[in-house]
Amino acid sequence: MQQVNTWRAVAAATGAADRAAAEEGVRRAYRTAGLAEPERIVWADSPRAAVETVEELSGAGRSVRDEVRTGPWAEERRRLHDELGPAGWARLWSDTGAQLWDTTRELAGRIRAGVVTALMERPEDEADVRLVLLDAVLGQHDAAWLAAFDGRGERLEGLAQVARNAGWWWPYENAVVICERPVELHRDEAGRLDRGDGPALAFPDGFALHAWRGMPVPAAFLDELSSLTPERIRAEENAELRRVMLEYYGYDRYLDESGAQPVHRDESGVLWRIALAGDEDVVMVEVVNSTPEPDGTYRTYWLRVPPATRTAKEGVAWTFGLEQEGYAPVRQT
Repeated sequence: MQQVNTWRAVAAATGAADRAAAEEGVRRAYRTAGLAEPERIVWADSPRAAVETVEELSGAGRSVRDEVRTGPWAEERRRLHDELGPAGWARLWSDTGAQLWDTTRELAGRIRAGVVTALMERPEDEADVRLVLLDAVLGQHDAAWLAAFDGRGERLEGLAQVARNAGWWWPYENAVVICERPVELHRDEAGRLDRGDGPALAFPDGFALHAWRGMPVPAAFLDELSSLTPERIRAEENAELRRVMLEYYGYDRYLDESGAQPVHRDESGVLWRIALAGDEDVVMVEVVNSTPEPDGTYRTYWLRVPPATRTAKEGVAWTFGLEQEGYAPVRQT
């Protein structure tokens, strides 16, 4: 677990790179691959800036990503698989890399998409930008598979050293471009990019991604969240953005200020329905905690349930994975 936590911290690290340590890791990775050390190492302040630098770089030679990263990784994986056997390898991956894979892969995908959007001045630019991104070694965002090999493969130590100390990097025959780590990273409890009052991910040069609960949103969209009204929410044509607005504003507050009426009431709670143009209805169950707070009051909770829900009891039962007929609590807490 300590190993996984160490690499989780690497993946989430922000702040200035240790350039000397990262550059030594690059040289070590080249030597391990049997390559001459690069003549030049160029730093960039973000993946976007790195792609621009690569596109303008002269005399860099061909990409050596396969020799530096892909080949050594494949060989070490084959060696460990043979040594541990299929079951042993599966167990190792489950205990290490698998615990980081989803969040690091999602974050890397978001960065790639953000770079493409930022640099695609014309539709025909997209393919060129994506080709440059294919040459990248993901540094700290390769943490998932590096966690699985930590302490088990000397051939990967150079790659691991760069990952611990810098962001993405582009290896070519004669030159390497390395980018700084983010200066800000904000995520929710599920590990998704999430921030309501600024960029969820930001780099030193201003390249940034904005998101709410993992969903990409325009920067300007976040600026108006603090001044939302029910009328503005109803006027939003983009269904996904409207859902973000509702989450931020609060379903209970929206119901109250919209003059919504309950559609069903029973011993489990109150069922409310919000009809939204061009989107599925938002259906909520209002329930009151049966256990009083220290001050004697009772907390109200709002449970979002499927649009087809017809009774409050059916909705509460759904949150427990049950059908309405099978939900009969002996004691509520």
